[in-house]
Amino acid sequence: QVQLVESGGGLVQPGGSLRLSCAGSGSIFSIDFMGWYRQPPGKQRELVAGLYSDGRTIYVDAVKGRFTISRENAKNTVSLQMNSLKPEDTAVYYCNLLLQTSSLTAQSNYWGQGTQVTVSS
Repeated sequence: QVQLVESGGGLVQPGGSLRLSCAGSGSIFSIDFMGWYRQPPGKQRELVAGLYSDGRTIYVDAVKGRFTISRENAKNTVSLQMNSLKPEDTAVYYCNLLLQTSSLTAQSNYWGQGTQVTVSS
């Protein structure tokens, strides 16, 4: 079984910062993509930031220059540093790993439990 555990969400004022972390555990053979998604109230889930196995990163335009996705020192851990937060960033944030559990299995998506980020005065 593969499990992703998220941490770091909370309530912050506009202009503040938060750092989200997502730690994967279990049978992980290879990881092809690490990403952070968010789902604002009443809206669809969207990709916010992604990290490919070759080191390339992608960001949705709304967060470029403010958010940074990176691998942490811990194994199979991805983080999202969020600076200059805006009320529009309020959402439930989910981490996602596209991975194989062995060389004989197809790629599968695994999701964290979600963590609430609220930006408000």
